[in-house]
Amino acid sequence: MSRKVIIDCDPGIDDAIALIIALFDPRLDVVAVTTSAGTVPADQSAQNVQSLIEKLDPPRFPRVGLGTDPEDAPVLDEAELHGADGLGNLGLSRIDRQHLMPSEKLIIDRIKSDPGRVTILCLGPLTGISRAMQRDPSIISQIDRIVVVGGAVPGHGDITAAAEFNMYFDPASANRVLRSPTTKSLLPLEIVQQVRFDLDLIASLPLKYTRAGGLLHTMLSHMFRSYRQLRGMEAIVLKGVVGVAYLLEPELFQCDQHSVAVEEQGDVTRGATIVDRRPHAAVSRDLEIVSGVDTQSVRDLVVRALRYAGQSSE
Repeated sequence: MSRKVIIDCDPGIDDAIALIIALFDPRLDVVAVTTSAGTVPADQSAQNVQSLIEKLDPPRFPRVGLGTDPEDAPVLDEAELHGADGLGNLGLSRIDRQHLMPSEKLIIDRIKSDPGRVTILCLGPLTGISRAMQRDPSIISQIDRIVVVGGAVPGHGDITAAAEFNMYFDPASANRVLRSPTTKSLLPLEIVQQVRFDLDLIASLPLKYTRAGGLLHTMLSHMFRSYRQLRGMEAIVLKGVVGVAYLLEPELFQCDQHSVAVEEQGDVTRGATIVDRRPHAAVSRDLEIVSGVDTQSVRDLVVRALRYAGQSSE
């Protein structure tokens, strides 16, 4: 039986590729895609999700939720890396659908319709998940698991010296979710960065004439150019894709149990992921943190999943 999943994201090329894999893999039943501000503004994030789903025409169309900015959102995005539209300047047709349900309301509805059976995969800032928990605390005990892609456990960030982008963008929401009494897993930056893809990935993609293949070739070509020009790197990291791989084959990852807090106020340390490693600390070690990964097996999984998406979207 397929696993019911809500994907909360802010596409972003890596989140878009994660969506392509998840929407076509028969092991996952994507019941909703909720959006947040982050890589792009909230309205662009929702537009990207709607346009991608319309273009892909997957076997099942998930409902889409509209995110909003956190109260103290920083003035930054990742357009320089991902393109003005967040999708490598893909130029997808705009989908105008009225009255999208707010992300937090859609999360609540989907959790309550299948209590104990829905996993939430968080690929962007945790604004929508946090607001859902605040709006209806009863869902906290009804979530199967929350899988968060974000944080930097050793304190080596990507947006600042101390913080990973998703935690930095909305640290208060991240802190609330990571300290909630739910079953949770965290895939931190130092793990997803181990799963790098070189230019051989382009040669492994589905053919361009397939719906998925056409999107993938354009987005990934942009990503490789951006990494080379902006970061001086020939290999890329696809954070969201590793999150989907964790859902599909968790045996490829090793985990430890810890307690975590996110710094909310620090001028230098905003968004820092603080792990309490004290052996006798009076805190609950209720967060599963991924500490190891079989990088080659994850890369192979991703290539297989993308090829399957291409075959399914001919």
